[in-house]
This record gives sequence, structure tokens and C-alpha cells, in this order.
Amino acid sequence: MKNITKLFSIALVVLGFSTSSFAQTGVTATATTSVTIITPIAITKSIDMNFGNVAVNNTAGTVLLTPASLRTPSGGVSLPVVAGTVSAAKFTVTGLTGSTFAIVLPIAAITLSDGASHTMTVGSFTSTPTPTGTLTGGTQDVLVGATLTVAGSQVAGLYTNAAGLAVTVAYN
Repeated sequence: MKNITKLFSIALVVLGFSTSSFAQTGVTATATTSVTIITPIAITKSIDMNFGNVAVNNTAGTVLLTPASLRTPSGGVSLPVVAGTVSAAKFTVTGLTGSTFAIVLPIAAITLSDGASHTMTVGSFTSTPTPTGTLTGGTQDVLVGATLTVAGSQVAGLYTNAAGLAVTVAYN
């Protein structure tokens, strides 16, 4: 019986070793980690917005300036034969070729002043393209128009805005 017990004990020990030798230990795999830093998107002003020469009688009115630099007067506003400099604002956007970007125009009107106490407002901004653009060859121009609101009997003079017309772009 002692031999059987010894044999049985040895068999258990051998079985124990064989079971543990078949047990799987942890396995590992690795992955490469990478990132590509792309060209930052940028915007620069190429041309300032200019409504040109505008005349007004005693009735208020507006001048719509399209992104194509075409003007349409309404109300008491008229456009004299000598137009002056007329231009929609032009911005050049640069970045990663083929990328699309969002265009954010001002929501609130901006105020133009003659440097004294006389003001007008510019609002209802529009752009071409809108509301997104594509960086073909890494660049695209954004043209911006707006509506100028003129008071009746507006005082003559050059009106400008000190804060500027802010246009924001961001990659989509």
C-alpha cells in the first residue's frame, strides 16, 4: 500500500507540473503611435471693404454691397456717377491642401464713425464662399459684402471703423 501511495503521490506531482507547463502566460502585442501635424490654417486681409461714394437725401436708406463688389441703394440713398473706390473685403485663407474650413462672419453690426459724433452701421454680412470653403492648392479667397445703413441727412465725410471687420476661419 505504501508503494501505491508513493506512486499516487508521484503521479499527482507529475500531473501538477504538466498542468502548469500547459497553462498559458500573458502575451503582448505592440502598436506604433504616430501623429501628423498639418499646416495651421491662416487668414490675411487682402482688400478692405469700401462702399465708395454714397449720397443721401433727408430719408434714411441702405447700400447693399455684394461679395462681387456690386452696390444696390435703397431708400433715400443714391449712388453718384463718380463711384469712388468700391470693393468687398477680400481675405486669403491658407492651409492644408484639400481641407475644408468654416467661415464665421460678424453677427453684430459694426459702427463707422467720421471721427466726430456722426456714425453709421454695417451689418448683414455675406461671403463667397459661404459657410465653408475648400483649400484648393492650399489657398482660397473669401470675399465679404454687407449692408450699410445710412441715416437721413447723414453728415458728409469719411466714415471708418477703428475695430476692423473680423472674419474667423477654422478647419472642419
